[in-house]
Amino acid sequence: MTDLILNGACGRMGRAVAEAAASAGVRVVAGVDPFEKPCDFPLYRSLDDVTECADVLVDFTVHTSTPDLLRFAERTGTPMVVATTGHTPEELDALHRVSAQCAVLHSGNMSLGVHLLISLCRQAAAVLGGKADVEIIEKHHNQKLDAPSGTALMIAHAIREALPGETDLVYDRTDRRCARPKAEIGISSVRGGNIVGEHEVLFCCGDEVVSVKHTAIGRALFAQGALRAAEFLKGKQSGFYTMEDLLREALQTPAKA
Repeated sequence: MTDLILNGACGRMGRAVAEAAASAGVRVVAGVDPFEKPCDFPLYRSLDDVTECADVLVDFTVHTSTPDLLRFAERTGTPMVVATTGHTPEELDALHRVSAQCAVLHSGNMSLGVHLLISLCRQAAAVLGGKADVEIIEKHHNQKLDAPSGTALMIAHAIREALPGETDLVYDRTDRRCARPKAEIGISSVRGGNIVGEHEVLFCCGDEVVSVKHTAIGRALFAQGALRAAEFLKGKQSGFYTMEDLLREALQTPAKA
């Protein structure tokens, strides 16, 4: 069984991780959250107060908590799954630096399906090259603050890496009066209702369109992905890891009979 410290334990995602932990063979030995709520495990207001030892720490807080994570990592050497978004370049650099002392897995989206989609899109871009017009359509609930989504940007950057030459990301074409340039990736954002998350990528090539799509039905999938990442990180050597590393290891592991 994997022992876990849960940072952001009382938040929406923290509660989802705690609920999913038992069925995933994971035990939450301590939680951290300044907004205390009833929990089935010891709860602290700060990572500095935690005395329990764990195999992995999972962080679902805010990017400004990075200094707290760094102090905890330097004090304990505990591997960390950082599922928080919005980090500044300086904060990301700090996470990379501390990965020399402990294993760190960072991802702006903990869905395994999303990362499989990214892998498929990278392959499609490599095969189709610059012949396809690439469009990304992302949909989320009406309370989401940022647009485009961080996941849409992750997909776009992965495709850009696989395409030849320079490619621009385009979010708005209202001031244009010209044909679509080839060297661009269009990103469209939809906000409405309670849509958890949907990302579709279109590779439009002449008389055919290749479409790759992922739909999140509920938020539990992000908790399950975080727990899967924690299992992956347990016992890993120090270094900086991504969900792609997890997928790569899963593909190399024979399926159980």
